[in-house]
Amino acid sequence: MADKTLDTLFHETLKDIYYAERKILTALRKMARAAQSEDLKAAFKAHEEETQTQVERLTQVFELIGKRPRGKTCDAIEGIIAEGEDIIDEFKDSPALDAGLLAAAQAVEHYEISRYGTLKAWAQTLGLDEAASLLDETLQEETATDEKLTSLAEAVINAAATQEAA
Repeated sequence: MADKTLDTLFHETLKDIYYAERKILTALRKMARAAQSEDLKAAFKAHEEETQTQVERLTQVFELIGKRPRGKTCDAIEGIIAEGEDIIDEFKDSPALDAGLLAAAQAVEHYEISRYGTLKAWAQTLGLDEAASLLDETLQEETATDEKLTSLAEAVINAAATQEAA
C-alpha cells in the first residue's frame, strides 16, 4: 500500500481523462452529424477542435511527470457517451433531439470540469506548477464550453424542442 500515493492517484486519474478525451472526440463527431440545429452542429465541431488541443495538452502533462501518454478505460465517460447514443437512437427526427444532445454534451462537460479541477488541485499540491497551469487552461475551456451550451439551450434549443414534429 505504500506505493499508493497522491502521485499514483494523479497518474491514474490522468490516464482516465486521457481515455475520456479521446472517446469524446469520436462522440462529438457523431453528435455533430446527428444534430439538427446548425448552431449546435457548429458548437460540437468547435469543441472537437478544442478537445484535440486538450489531448495534446494532456500529452504534455504526461511528459512533465515522466510517463508515456496512455489511457485507462473510464467507465463514467463510457456511460455518459452511451446515454448520448441512446438519445440519438430514441429521438432521431424528433424536435427534442437537439435538446437531448445538448444535455448529453453538458453531462460530458460537467464530468470533465470535475476531473480537471481535481487534477489541477493535485498538481498544485504535488508542486507540479507547469502541469497545474496546463490543466487549468483546459478547465477554463471546459467551463466556457459549458456556459456556451447553456446559452444555446436557453436561447434556441430548448424552445425548439417543444415544437410538434413535422
